Amino acid sequence: MYRILIVDDEPMIRKGLQKLVEQSELPIESLRTAENGVVALQRIQEDRPDFLFTDIRMPKMDGLELCARVAEMDADIQVVVISGYSDFEYAQKCVSYGVKEYLLKPVNIKGFQNVLEKLIRTKSKVSSESFVAVTKLEQWASRMEHAVWMLHQAELNSLLEEIYTELKDYKLKLNRLLDILQEIHTLLHQRLNVRDVYLMQGELALTGAASEEEAWLRFTNAVYGHLDELRHKRKGKLKDPVEVAKQYIESHLAEEVSLEEVAEFIGLNPSYFSQLFKQSTSETFVQYRTRRRMEKAKKLLEQPQWRITDISGEVGYADHPHFTKTFKKYEGCLPSEYRQQMGIRT
Repeated sequence: MYRILIVDDEPMIRKGLQKLVEQSELPIESLRTAENGVVALQRIQEDRPDFLFTDIRMPKMDGLELCARVAEMDADIQVVVISGYSDFEYAQKCVSYGVKEYLLKPVNIKGFQNVLEKLIRTKSKVSSESFVAVTKLEQWASRMEHAVWMLHQAELNSLLEEIYTELKDYKLKLNRLLDILQEIHTLLHQRLNVRDVYLMQGELALTGAASEEEAWLRFTNAVYGHLDELRHKRKGKLKDPVEVAKQYIESHLAEEVSLEEVAEFIGLNPSYFSQLFKQSTSETFVQYRTRRRMEKAKKLLEQPQWRITDISGEVGYADHPHFTKTFKKYEGCLPSEYRQQMGIRT
């Protein structure tokens, strides 16, 4: 299965080359197009192609510069330059960037098929090393971040085994493996930092790793180090931080507990904790705390032995009028009226 990218600023030529590829009966994994070199580089980062067909004269970034950028990637991409007769000498400059095949406009079926056959023969001779798409790395980092954030060690163990197995299937050279492990670690670190979890272990030291096994061991040690550090920050609490926060609020309803105090208790930045709490509960911290206080107040009001003034203190309101006002706003009636509705005489 081959991945092909066609780059030309003329829509008709792009469509024509697409049709030629489709008529070749080549086993295609993906067939993508781009209108200039800038877009082409984005496509290459997303899904590294096996074969790249590029025009010379294009806006924003021409074919010569694109070939130079591709050469810098040290990637196994077979490049074909498409040019008119007037651009042929210019196109030959691309030879320094590893371009070995040319197609002259207008492109005909026979010429295209001959070039395609050469590309396939060349491809079969080169290294069997595969390209790991950026989207795959991002997916791994995202799943890893979830496991670390939730302190799910078993999930993290399983994920790391899965990643290791897949990476071995790619048959990567050691230097390429080091780059990929570094990229995954960087993505993971960035995602945790977005949560305002600034970990001490910011760098992954892979320089000098003599084997795949040593590189993988250093990588996994760093990842487990993040999990251990985060667990320590949360004082060993293995639950969802929002659930821990709810339990803490519940056990301190009689006190004037602040958002900052709860955030410190669970080891999170107050600003991020506020956003996380709202996202998880659809309520602000204050709204949630008030609702829980009022629900507890209702339960106590339903018990005749409790005096209303005592109830206000029990749910965190030292100022009785403030409690009465808040209860009416929440329930639509005064605490005494609520008791009357329950058939309890005050």
